[in-house]
Amino acid sequence: MRAEIAEIERGFMLIGRYKELGATAAGPEERRLERSGYILLRRLEDEGPMSIGQLAHAFSLDTSTVNRQTTVLLRGGLAERIPDPDGGMARKLRITEEGLRRVEEERACRLNGLDKVLSNWTSAELIAFAEGLARFNASIERVVQD
Repeated sequence: MRAEIAEIERGFMLIGRYKELGATAAGPEERRLERSGYILLRRLEDEGPMSIGQLAHAFSLDTSTVNRQTTVLLRGGLAERIPDPDGGMARKLRITEEGLRRVEEERACRLNGLDKVLSNWTSAELIAFAEGLARFNASIERVVQD
């Protein structure tokens, strides 16, 4: 195993200690979105309405797992079921106005936390880090889709 890979694994382990970088930005009274809910809502925000199957495929998860997670979003009024806009048989999920509001609150909290963590980084360092993360995520998507 290359030493660089071992250092990356160590970095992920250390990041794992801080499950939510933005946790310090929110007071204990504030309602935060669960990680899985936030991820699903962000995908719906970015991609538009999607079926359970499409969401499961996008995240390489079992449909029963995504179904359980989306049930929580539906009950909370953060997403809603709609007929397929393309006329297909499956119903699709769409983020609601309340879901958009909660995603924006969560995003602001996370951005605030990241801003604190990265406050002494230069613009060039931030750009390089963002580019590396984008490449890393593209590699994950490629491996998962294969």
